[in-house]
Amino acid sequence: MAVPVLFFALFFAYPVVAIVGRGLRAGGEWQFGRIGTVLSRPDILDVLWFTTWQAVASTALTLLVALPGAYVFARLRFPGKQLLRAVVTVPFVLPTVVVGTAFLALLGRGGFLDELWGVRLDTTVWAILLAHVFFNYAVVVRTVGGLWSQLDPRQEEAARVLGAGRFAAWRQVTLPALGPAVAAAALMVFLFTFTSFGVVQILGGPAYSTLEVEIYRQTAQLLDLPTAAVLTLVQFAAVGGILALHAWTVRRRETALRLVDPAQTSRPPRGAGQRALLGGVLLTVLVLVLLPLGVLVERSFDTSAGHGLAFYRALQSADANGSTFLVPPLDAIGNSLRYALVATLIALVIGGLAAAALTLPQAGRLVRGFDALLMLPLGVSAVTVGFGFLITLDEPPLDLRTSWILVPLAQALVGVPFVVRTMLPVLRAVDDRLREAAAVLGASPLRVWREVDLPLVRRAVLVAAGFAFAVSLGEFGATVFIARPDNPTLPVAVARLLGRSGELNYGQAMALSTILMLVCAASLLLLERIRTDRSGEF
Repeated sequence: MAVPVLFFALFFAYPVVAIVGRGLRAGGEWQFGRIGTVLSRPDILDVLWFTTWQAVASTALTLLVALPGAYVFARLRFPGKQLLRAVVTVPFVLPTVVVGTAFLALLGRGGFLDELWGVRLDTTVWAILLAHVFFNYAVVVRTVGGLWSQLDPRQEEAARVLGAGRFAAWRQVTLPALGPAVAAAALMVFLFTFTSFGVVQILGGPAYSTLEVEIYRQTAQLLDLPTAAVLTLVQFAAVGGILALHAWTVRRRETALRLVDPAQTSRPPRGAGQRALLGGVLLTVLVLVLLPLGVLVERSFDTSAGHGLAFYRALQSADANGSTFLVPPLDAIGNSLRYALVATLIALVIGGLAAAALTLPQAGRLVRGFDALLMLPLGVSAVTVGFGFLITLDEPPLDLRTSWILVPLAQALVGVPFVVRTMLPVLRAVDDRLREAAAVLGASPLRVWREVDLPLVRRAVLVAAGFAFAVSLGEFGATVFIARPDNPTLPVAVARLLGRSGELNYGQAMALSTILMLVCAASLLLLERIRTDRSGEF
């Protein structure tokens, strides 16, 4: 645990505590009265209210749309199922900047709906809600569908033999078994939407602001650190409560259930009802997932002179963008790939060590409690972390402000939770007797890990690497503060282009977003080929 604890203490706890402390201290004294002052402001209360209710609405809408998909992927067998499973997971690993850009191309001024029917939904709450459903659809499908596919269908069939109708049997037998999984999925969706940043910033405009967006505005634009510090504390407390609830639901999910091989529960659709449900889910995936991505790709080729590669060619020149970039935007691709590869290696080392420590028989309550703390980077303001990097890692021996390693370190913070969550179930499933037998034969602990654990978790390591690479590639909240102007990442480059007017800047943003989407999709398709049923779910 020493290395993971040191890593999180230096690159997560220290920057967050420092930035909050700087905001709440004045003249060497703590000013806790600022908390009440900030939270009593009408504009801040509006932000808190909007953050909460849009997260609740997004979660409810996601469950409503995605639960039928969870059933279809769990219980029905149809051609192209594995490919479609990978397709619906693509949005989850896409950067929020790309998601916002895709819906801007679909719903914004001059977008697909505007040209077709004269309808614009950008700068409305509906655009935000739809983008959140797009982003989190796979969370429900994977989390709920993974358990649903392993539930023994004979229990529900027995209830029907005893006289229960189809819906009554599902409500009284299947739904209680799925309840913890549904609750866990709902809490994760709520967490992601409660801390939403890129989607709200791009689609909401100045009229809508979540806590994360407001922290960014107070920090980067208004330089009001006291207000940003109070909002960070509020978000930290809320995320801590959400994660505590999530841990409780996970423990409930681990209660004894009659589980079977997923191959035994799936069958071709039977009857008009199941075929209609399959058709409805396919239509939902087409409209909700493929249409925004397709419009994004189409807009990257749509120039004033007709469809062509002009926007892609312009990415090769910094002069085409005026003062937006010091280097050609195309350089951001190489920067992002290098940063993401280094961040993935860091995340695998830190996350692998943490997962291994959490599975040790002698791991006490304190060590197990660290498991929940590893999830905090997913919910704590990335803006706070990024700005904290700038004000804390500026003195020897940790003067890293001008070092390229700063960006991979910030990205690895987001990748570590995915590595731990992927590897932990597989490591816990390894029979301890194998390790004990190797130790009796004289193997050292390191050799036991190399000869026993590693061969069994190799696939899980590859899956974890795929997730860590994808989320590192798309990290935006912290990177926007620390990426140097001469070495921008893809999400930062997209945000800069969208922040400037003009057809060329907009088109290049679409082109870069398309490239980023394709890289993330390729990573996910590779992950889908190597995943196992146990390690491939999240």
